[in-house]
Amino acid sequence: MVKRLVIGTRGSKLALWQAEWVKAQLEGLAPGIKIELNRIKTTGDKITDVALAKVGGKGLFVKEIEEALLEGRADIAVHSMKDVPTEFPDGLHLRAICKREDPSDALISRDNKKFSELPSGARVGTSSLRRACQIMQKRPDLAVSMLRGNLDTRLRKLDEGEFDAILLAVAGLKRLGFAQRITERLTPEIMLPAIGQGAVGIECRADAPEINSLLEPLNHEETSVCVRAERALLKRLEGGCQVPIAAHAILAKGRVVLDGLVGSPSGEVVIKDRVEGGAEEALSLGVRLAEILLSRGAGEILAAVYGREIPRVNGELET
Repeated sequence: MVKRLVIGTRGSKLALWQAEWVKAQLEGLAPGIKIELNRIKTTGDKITDVALAKVGGKGLFVKEIEEALLEGRADIAVHSMKDVPTEFPDGLHLRAICKREDPSDALISRDNKKFSELPSGARVGTSSLRRACQIMQKRPDLAVSMLRGNLDTRLRKLDEGEFDAILLAVAGLKRLGFAQRITERLTPEIMLPAIGQGAVGIECRADAPEINSLLEPLNHEETSVCVRAERALLKRLEGGCQVPIAAHAILAKGRVVLDGLVGSPSGEVVIKDRVEGGAEEALSLGVRLAEILLSRGAGEILAAVYGREIPRVNGELET
């Protein structure tokens, strides 16, 4: 029986909320367990004035935490799934994906105007190429500018007039008590979410059977199926933060419906498609949708951004 556990987490308010939530769930599963949080500052936390796409993308928010796992300074790591790369260091794996919050994006505007109501030239803040691409595709008359910082900082910049509207994840706003600030919840038809958005993942060492067993009840099967389908698409595309890539899966009556998107950073070209199949096909559905997007021109977008050819390989994704 596990008697003591150290959770590795970033120090942001949202990361701490997620870590504290996992802590409470584990304490309910194992009364008497002693759990502490190890707050770790990641590279992504240190770089706050540069777009993430320019400095390395997803791994910026997990690398130092994974090092703590491998060195024994943490027993488990709690992540926002949208920040987790598709490849894990040797010895580590994703043990649980917790029940997903609303994966949608939210528009928050100073004048309470919805997306379609924003005036031409309105300044919209986001740090995400995915969001910027979809904004520019649907509303090329808007002025999109980079917005970094924690949630409080972003809301303050909006309130002080630096932006007319900003885009944030619904899940983070709800978890931190800011749901009342949402002007409009953007449906996937307007804004396809980030891969894994709204879900919390728990990473740990593969050779720790007691910890792996303890975490098992926190894995939410429906969320896990959907997020793994989305991540299979990302892995097949070999995508990162430098290219607008989005995906959203839902599971209903044993069937997965997966939407995916690849766009040019300017929003001039956006390629979107959908596949569906049984829940047991989740990983292969992600690969299949990636192949469809590649065949429709996503490969050229990726090659132009990365300066290399994206390999075409048919077949199942290795798990």
